[in-house]
Amino acid sequence: MRTAAFHTLGCKVNAYETEAMEQALLAAGYDIRSFEERADVYIINTCSVTNIADRKSRQMLHRAKSLNPGAVVVAAGCYAQAAAESLKEDGSVDLVLGNQEKKDLVRILEAYFSEDAAPAVHVGDMREAKRYEDLSANRSEEHTRAFLKVQDGCNQYCSYCIIPFLRGNIRSRRPGEVRREAERLAANGVRELVLTGIHLSSYGRDFKNKEEREDFGDGAANLLELLTLLDSVEGIERLRIGSLEPKIATPEFAAGLSKLKHFCPHFHLSLQSGSNATLKRMNRRYTAEEFKAGVEALRAVFPDAAMTTDVIVGFPGESEAEFSESLAFISEIAFYETHIFPYSKREGTKAAAMPEQLSSAVKKKRAARLQALNAERQRAFRTRRLGSVQEMLSEEITEIDGERYLIGNSREYVKLAVPLTALSEAPETNCLYRGKAERFLDAEILLLTNVSKT
Repeated sequence: MRTAAFHTLGCKVNAYETEAMEQALLAAGYDIRSFEERADVYIINTCSVTNIADRKSRQMLHRAKSLNPGAVVVAAGCYAQAAAESLKEDGSVDLVLGNQEKKDLVRILEAYFSEDAAPAVHVGDMREAKRYEDLSANRSEEHTRAFLKVQDGCNQYCSYCIIPFLRGNIRSRRPGEVRREAERLAANGVRELVLTGIHLSSYGRDFKNKEEREDFGDGAANLLELLTLLDSVEGIERLRIGSLEPKIATPEFAAGLSKLKHFCPHFHLSLQSGSNATLKRMNRRYTAEEFKAGVEALRAVFPDAAMTTDVIVGFPGESEAEFSESLAFISEIAFYETHIFPYSKREGTKAAAMPEQLSSAVKKKRAARLQALNAERQRAFRTRRLGSVQEMLSEEITEIDGERYLIGNSREYVKLAVPLTALSEAPETNCLYRGKAERFLDAEILLLTNVSKT
C-alpha cells in the first residue's frame, strides 16, 4: 500500500480541493498520513495570489522532498498553473498538476508509477476551461462543518489579482450535483455547510438554459436559488456562504435569505478599500457608496449579522488622504472582523507595474492602525452578545486553565464555550446547544450558562 500526505496553502477552495483529492487517493487504496510523516507521495496544493504565496509554495515543495528524498512530490494548483515550466526544472518536484488536472491525480500517479516516459507536467490552458470540473468531496475532516465548492473561476480581473488567469472564467457546478454532495455530507454527519467558490456571487451566470441547471427539482439559476435548494437537505442545520461581491447584497437578496430556515447571518463582503479613487485603480466594480448600500440592505433584514471584510492597505498610489478616507469608511461600517493585507506586488498584474509603489514601512504603519480598529470592533461585537441566548454547534472538547470545555461557534461565527461541569449528561460534539452568554472566558470566547441541548 502506498502512502500519501497533503499540505494546503491558500484559500477555502484549495482546502476543499485537497479534501477531494485525499478522498480520491483513499478510494484508490492509498494510506493518508500527516505531512510531517514519511510518505511515498507528497501533494502540495499551492497558492499564487502574491509573490509571498509563490515563495511559500516553493518552500513547502522543497520541504516535502527533504522529508523523503525518494518520494514523489506533486505540485498542484495555482502556483503549479503559473510556474509550470520553472517547476519542471525544479529538482524537488516530480509532477506538476494545474487546476483542471487535480481531478486526475489518481490516474496521473498510476501512469507515473507504471511508465518511465510518463509526462511530468499536466497543466492545461485555463482559457479553454468551459465546464466545472468533476471534483467532489463526500466527507469532511472536521466532521461538523464542511466546505462545499459550487463555483470556480472569475471574470473580474482586478488590477492586483492573478487568479482569473490561473482559474479561468466563471464556471458553475450544476445544482443537482451540489445538492447530492450536500446529502452525502449530511449522511456522513456534517451539520454545517459553507458554500465556497472563487467568485461565489457569480454562481449560475454561465448557465445558458434550463437543461444546464440540470435535474434536481427546478434547478437553481443563481446563488439565492441554490441556497434555497440546499435549505431542505435533511441533517443540515446551518448554511453559510463564503466571500461575496458587495453588489449582490440587494434588498431582494436579503429578503430571500431571510426565508431560509438554516441560513447563518454571517456575511463576508470584500471591500479592499473605502476610497473610491483607490477602488477605481484596483478595478473593483463598485463604489464605497454602493458597498454601504449593500450592507444596509443586509442589516435591514439581519440587524445584528456578523459583517466581515478584506482590506488591502498601501495599494500603489494610495495617498495619506485616501487611506484616511478608507479608515473612516471602515469605522463607519463597523465590521465584526476586518482581514488586513498590506499590498503585496504580484508580477503579471497591472498593479505591479503601477507607479507610486509604497514602502513596507508605510504599509506596516497603516495596517497597524486598522488592526487597532479591528480589535476594538471585534470586542464590541462580542460584548453585545452578553446576556443573550446563543446557539452553539459543538465541535471539540478543550482544556482551558485546568478546566474542560465544549467549544463551538454561534450562527454568527462567534466562539462559544460550555464548561463540562455545567452539563447534565455526557458532552457531545456535533450537537446544538443553547445557553446564555454570561461573560468572556478569554479575549475571544464567550462562556455559556443555563445550557440545554436542542
